[in-house]
Amino acid sequence: MEFNISKNAIQKELGFLQGVVERKNTIPALSNILVESFGENTIRFIGTDLDITLRCETEADIVTSGAMCINARKLYEIVRVLPDATINFKKEENNWVTVKCERSNFRLFGITRDDFPSVPSFGLATVKISAAVLKSFIERTIFATTLEESRYTLSGAKFSVSKKGARMVATDGHRLAYIEKLDSSQSDGDSVIDVLIPRKTLVELSKLASSHDGDIGLGADDNHVYFEVASRLLVSRLLTGQFPNYEMVMPKGHDHSTIFDAVALGHAVRRVSLMADERSHAVRFHFTSGNLHISSQASEEGEALESVSTDYEGVETQIGFNASYLQEFFNVLNGESVAFEFKDGNSQVQLRPLMNDGYDYKYVVMPMRI
Repeated sequence: MEFNISKNAIQKELGFLQGVVERKNTIPALSNILVESFGENTIRFIGTDLDITLRCETEADIVTSGAMCINARKLYEIVRVLPDATINFKKEENNWVTVKCERSNFRLFGITRDDFPSVPSFGLATVKISAAVLKSFIERTIFATTLEESRYTLSGAKFSVSKKGARMVATDGHRLAYIEKLDSSQSDGDSVIDVLIPRKTLVELSKLASSHDGDIGLGADDNHVYFEVASRLLVSRLLTGQFPNYEMVMPKGHDHSTIFDAVALGHAVRRVSLMADERSHAVRFHFTSGNLHISSQASEEGEALESVSTDYEGVETQIGFNASYLQEFFNVLNGESVAFEFKDGNSQVQLRPLMNDGYDYKYVVMPMRI
């Protein structure tokens, strides 16, 4: 196999593949990518960790068709520092690959095509959704997924999409992020996709969506979900298990509600959290008429107190929070005002941006005992 390709074209595709390719080397072949010719002038790149597979395509001058497998990380490091010119790839005997660009010459060890794992076949894209909407969904929910391996079902987000619209929900058992947008998708007939998407897939999908201005095609079967992003295809194994009944967690009514400037409140929480206990990250919200007093205390370091003006006129109430949970929510807002809604100091609190641009976005946080 031999082909010529521009540096910019291959560097962009290799950049997307880096997040997918297995780095732990539990299976040596997974640290490689498959490079193969497709048609007369298209090169296809495939990387996988067996749970997620990414296939990218770009134009190239194909001299001789075929396939080669090269170490993904090393190839990316080489391509990034090459001159901005045409790069020549040629497969030699014993699966070695030569890489030439102007005066630079490299020889890379490769593996046989047969050693590269088979990848899932692509199903039909039955639903389409805007890349901007999907990116916004992921940004506003992914931080609420758990990083604990033992809580497998909560290590991703529940994603539902049909011709009526789309919804994404994530929770780690302590907080929950919910976002929905009606009329945000197109569906073939009554096609409905309702899946649990792993966190790693969400990370890679967000990168792909950020680079695309149009629609993303979606399809799913019993074990996989497929995302068509222009000439790229992301295939992910689904999480299995029962996702919690999140509707039971979301508050049905609120005795108290007050409005805050998200930027001001976010900055106040960030400052006060500097003196919070390093293990619990606990801060105290003390509501009084017209004011919110935010405080924290670390036994061996000191304490902090800051007040924020508010329109609150209810009974005096104290609520404890993990400051990290609040900060992660404020980090994804665009400076809009936020409604802070709660029943009492021992019940879940709902934060809801008022300027939603058609999105129904809610963030529910369980209080802490402090």
